[in-house]
Amino acid sequence: MNSVIELLQALIRIPSVNPDGDPGVSPEGESAMAAFIGEFLEPLGFKITQEEPLPGRPNLIARAPGPENRQRILLGPHLDTVSIAGMSIDPFSAEIKDGKIWGRGSSDTKGPMAAMLWGLKENAANLANLPIAVDFVGFMGEESSQPGSQHFAQHHADEYEFAIAGEPTSLEAVYCTKGCLWATIEAQGRSTHASQPHLGDNAIMKLTEELNRLVNDFGGQLSNHSHQVLGSSTINIGKIKGGTRANIVPDKASAEIDIRTVPSFIENQSGIDQLRDFLTHAEITNAMEFPPMDLKSDHAWIGRLKTIHPNLILTGAPWFSDASHLANAGIPSICLGPGSIDQAHTADEFIKIPDLEKGADWFSHLIAGLSD
Repeated sequence: MNSVIELLQALIRIPSVNPDGDPGVSPEGESAMAAFIGEFLEPLGFKITQEEPLPGRPNLIARAPGPENRQRILLGPHLDTVSIAGMSIDPFSAEIKDGKIWGRGSSDTKGPMAAMLWGLKENAANLANLPIAVDFVGFMGEESSQPGSQHFAQHHADEYEFAIAGEPTSLEAVYCTKGCLWATIEAQGRSTHASQPHLGDNAIMKLTEELNRLVNDFGGQLSNHSHQVLGSSTINIGKIKGGTRANIVPDKASAEIDIRTVPSFIENQSGIDQLRDFLTHAEITNAMEFPPMDLKSDHAWIGRLKTIHPNLILTGAPWFSDASHLANAGIPSICLGPGSIDQAHTADEFIKIPDLEKGADWFSHLIAGLSD
């Protein structure tokens, strides 16, 4: 493999769509990615292991050559991609056209992955001699509930001083991100014929009342918690379901909500518990919560990155990633990689070749700079 361009093309051509919630998708894509990366890094002296947070779906862990008794950092993109449904291009062709590489994952996040891997390759001769070990970890399942990074953080957090999660950030350092709470809430009623609604209990009306309270009152509580970079916590009602026919009073109605949280909102109580305490006419039937991330902008590792890359830009993001779980477990973390987040998950996903090459140079200089 002669260039980071060829490496990215090879990665794109391995279908690794996250199988969660996407019926018919092979669960073997992440495993194929892990095998490919292992074959790429093992000749460079890396010790390759795989751990399976879920059966057949591994994290790839590559420990750098050299002494074990060094400080360690990790470069950690994710192995999976979102669905290819609705794409307007061949998702796995990795076609080069108009100065871009096209395909699913080219931006999110096989482009950052290729840049990280190429940076390691270019420094292969010196990795064992660095005062800091630079490991590579490929996380499974990032595009769903992120069990890969959670499992890794649970078992390996105490081994690492710093982590860079590979995401398309235009090579800006995302050092703070919002957390997220996804919840389904359900109101129960009593069905009856619509000609006698007083004999029933309309679940849709109960849910509507609850949603109004959520937006106005709970939303007010959210907006009281702000962050100087991330702004305020927010709530969105994304999906509503209820009723069977117009002439039947509905006995059940549900809504799916998305709450984005800044660190201060969950300082004393989880978002799920706060939501549960607030609800009066509905109950939570399903929920997942992802923590916010808030590394201090003057952290020592931020300073070290700036020494190597003096023009590094610090920024925040309203989305969440594997880095949140690493940080929550005690590993100071950021997100960084080439490519634009605006291209992530799109029907015609691509990364500009100059951006990819610049990313490979960025990681190569980072690794080389650790010798100072």
